[in-house]
Amino acid sequence: MGLPSKRRTKQSKRERASHFALVETSLTTCSHCKRKILPHRVCPHCGYYRGREVLKLETILGKKTQRRAEEKKAKTSEHHH
Repeated sequence: MGLPSKRRTKQSKRERASHFALVETSLTTCSHCKRKILPHRVCPHCGYYRGREVLKLETILGKKTQRRAEEKKAKTSEHHH
């Protein structure tokens, strides 16, 4: 098994590790709701991207709540039979 033939100096170690630094994620503000979002992505709060509506979040949320209500109703009807 290979072993290092010479000790790595403190400077060399720090130079090598200089690329390991964590970088804070950059955030932009949504043009519609003014919340902080990741750049180049649809706003998860309002569904807008570059000034126009891309996702109709109200309908998506409505469908989810409707589906959950139907599942709850199905579960309660199973328990009664």
